[in-house]
Amino acid sequence: MEEALKKKLAKDPNGLMTYEYIANNIDHIDPILPELVDNIIAVDQMGQFIASAARYLHAIDPEKYASAIDSLIKATINKDREHRYLGDLIAGIWGDDYRERAKELCEKDDNFRRIYKRLYPTSII
Repeated sequence: MEEALKKKLAKDPNGLMTYEYIANNIDHIDPILPELVDNIIAVDQMGQFIASAARYLHAIDPEKYASAIDSLIKATINKDREHRYLGDLIAGIWGDDYRERAKELCEKDDNFRRIYKRLYPTSII
C-alpha cells in the first residue's frame, strides 16, 4: 500500500473511509486487500463497517475474497458485542433462509455457528 494512502487510512476514525476505499476501488484493491482488511479491523471498534465490508466482498465474489471475508466475519463477531450488525451479516452471507438451515450450517461453518449462538443463545443447535 502506498505510504500516502496508508497515512490517510490510519486517520480513519471508524472504518468508513476504509470501507469506501474498498467499495470505490474494488477493481484495483487485490494487491493491498490484506492491508485494507487489517486497517478496517484496527479502526472500527463497533464492527459496523467491518460487517459491511464482509457483506460487500461476499456480494462481489465470495470465492475470490474468501480469506478477507473470513477475517472480517471473525472481527465482526469479536467487536459487535451488542449484536447490532450480526443479524444483517448472517443473512447477507448465508441467505435469508439461514434459520431453516441452521443445523446444517452450524456443522459446516464455525463463523456461522458462533454468530448463530450469539443471536440465539437459547437455541438447542
